Amino acid sequence: MIGIGIDVVDIERFRTSLQRTPSMRLRLFTPSELAYVEPQVDPVPSLAARFAAREAVMKALGLGLGAFGFHEVWVERAESGVPSLAFTGRAAELSAEAGVTTWHLSLTHSNLVAAAYVVCE
Repeated sequence: MIGIGIDVVDIERFRTSLQRTPSMRLRLFTPSELAYVEPQVDPVPSLAARFAAREAVMKALGLGLGAFGFHEVWVERAESGVPSLAFTGRAAELSAEAGVTTWHLSLTHSNLVAAAYVVCE
């Protein structure tokens, strides 16, 4: 194992940030992520979990916020519903430099918080 990262996001605080700065959705999330959450009655918990995933990846690599762009790591979903991480650009380079060959991701949310747990091997 190379690293573990976990991040928790307060959903209402995240909702307020998205409402205050609508362009934040486009800055933080890929078109595929936005398309995935679009049909949901309340997409904010899912978006918060995806934001947490990015932060958890940075922590698993031992990096701080801003180590790579938000569009360089994103969450994908298999038909079965299993989430996975996708990488490009600087995030992919940092992952390769750390020797990561496998990423594991778990997402969850309640009415109050969203969380992501990441393990890299």
